[in-house]
Amino acid sequence: MKTDVAIYENVLSSVPDRISDSEILNILHTKEINWEYINTIKGLTNLTDKTISIWLNISVRSFKSYRHPNIRFKENIKEHIIVLLSLIKHGINVFGSKESFDKWLISDNFLLDSKAPATFLNSVTGVRFIDDRVTAIEYGDNV
Repeated sequence: MKTDVAIYENVLSSVPDRISDSEILNILHTKEINWEYINTIKGLTNLTDKTISIWLNISVRSFKSYRHPNIRFKENIKEHIIVLLSLIKHGINVFGSKESFDKWLISDNFLLDSKAPATFLNSVTGVRFIDDRVTAIEYGDNV
């Protein structure tokens, strides 16, 4: 049986380093997006089921029901999961560790009207916006 770390690495290797429409569409059409993908989000952040369910715009109860192998995710949920994982992968690469990226995600940010970046992650557009901020940081812009 695979360890959690091996599962996270396998899932992360299947998502792009940066959000790319063509790569995300390819993943959506060729991969089975399942609980392992959500569990990878949980494993790479210190965030609660409640926070992640808010990002995915579903109830905590629905979120927990996704653990069952027979549950199929809606297309918009699958897309949201993939862009979140791509952001997390990019963020960890830029910040150097999951802990540093996680801390940045939940900290109020002056450049975001004193809101935490995590507050923008409940839409694909918001995830893209935060990914653009991570890219800016990568190239020397203020955090």
